Amino acid sequence: MVKKKVVQSVDRALIILEALANKGSPMTLSSLAEKIDLNISTVHRLLNTLRVRGFIEQEEDNGKYYLGLKTFEIGNAAKKNIDLITISKPYLQDLVDQCNETANLAILDKGQVVYVDQVASTNMVKMFAQIGSRGPAYCTGTGKALIAYEDPKRWADLFAEMEFQKFTDNTKVTPEILEKELKEIRQHGYAVDRGEMEEGVRCVAAPIKNHEGDVIAAVSVSGPSIRMTEEYIEEEVITAVVEVANQISSRLGYRI
Repeated sequence: MVKKKVVQSVDRALIILEALANKGSPMTLSSLAEKIDLNISTVHRLLNTLRVRGFIEQEEDNGKYYLGLKTFEIGNAAKKNIDLITISKPYLQDLVDQCNETANLAILDKGQVVYVDQVASTNMVKMFAQIGSRGPAYCTGTGKALIAYEDPKRWADLFAEMEFQKFTDNTKVTPEILEKELKEIRQHGYAVDRGEMEEGVRCVAAPIKNHEGDVIAAVSVSGPSIRMTEEYIEEEVITAVVEVANQISSRLGYRI
């Protein structure tokens, strides 16, 4: 791999900004220099430049440094340019390439899952959901992944918005059963729909988080159970879906 050239002073200035952002509180010159492993004089020179440009501020009483308003302005401008669907599209295609099953992007709205984008499988027999179509969240992979990461204190309110119906023998039709599964989803980081809405269809979904760590969408892979076997789900699909969800989250600014 060819190493990309960087301008050292710019690179170091950005490292300073990242260090202050990760710390989340003002830092002294010495602690910052130690954190990024640079000598104090170099850090001091870079901080002065950043301060003049408004990227860094300094507390008057103790001299500690913290992020300035300019970083907020730039971050806010970047947020406005981030489009969930545009960012997610190539990752949905990656999922199709890996699993050769349909990949979906969905959001939660009033107890229902709304499909906002999809890349279809190349198989003749494949799953398909019209963009903009809705489905019950309690018995779909994306829906369960989204509900699970709502504040558990809100689950009861969300359940009240749902009309629990039994679509197949696998449909969970009571809040008590669903709540138990939601806790497991939060623990494992993904949801599985084993023919709960449509017989013979399986789906694996994982949550997408924004820069604040809030779950704003879910990505999934769905296909017929004859191909989406339990073994295939466990050995291939779960890992692929979770990895793609993490990649999209990273592009949206989420940091673990």
